[in-house]
This record gives sequence, structure tokens and C-alpha cells, in this order.
Amino acid sequence: MSKKRKKYDSAFKLEAIRLVNEEHRSVSEVERNLDISMGTLARWVREHNADPKESFPGKGRLKSKDEEIRRLKNELKKAREERDIIKKALVYFAEDQK
Repeated sequence: MSKKRKKYDSAFKLEAIRLVNEEHRSVSEVERNLDISMGTLARWVREHNADPKESFPGKGRLKSKDEEIRRLKNELKKAREERDIIKKALVYFAEDQK
């Protein structure tokens, strides 16, 4: 039997982090009181400390640098497809010249 994964919004995560950072409560205590899986809050604290502005972008959203990477990958894919079409056209017209 698998456990259903809990989802927490950014406000909940930020409040839990605040309890650890500002009220100096232990991570394990806050995890127990808020019924958060062991180790999850410590990860949230690390993520938030590393990048406070973009630590929890929200459901379906990416951090700005990840969004830029996705955009560039899509752009590269399109450029490769266009290149392949041009290559095939060159081969076709080169054979037509014979």
C-alpha cells in the first residue's frame, strides 16, 4: 500500500521555516507538530536559505533560471528541426540537378 504524497503551499512552507529560523524551534519538533515527513523541513530550509526569492515558485511554475533553460532547449529543438529540413531540401535539389 503506497502513501499518498502530501502537497504543501508556499505559505505553509515559509511559516514552517519561520518557526525554525525566527522562533529557534528544532526542525524535528516543527516536523512533528505540523505532521511533515522527517527530513522534508530541513530540505525546505536549505532551499530557502540558498535562494529566498525563488525557493518555492508554486505549482506548475519553474524558477526563472529553470524556465530560461526550458525556453532555450525548445528554441534549440526548433533550430535543429529547421536545419534538418534544409539539409533534406539540399539533398533533394542536389539529386534533381543530376
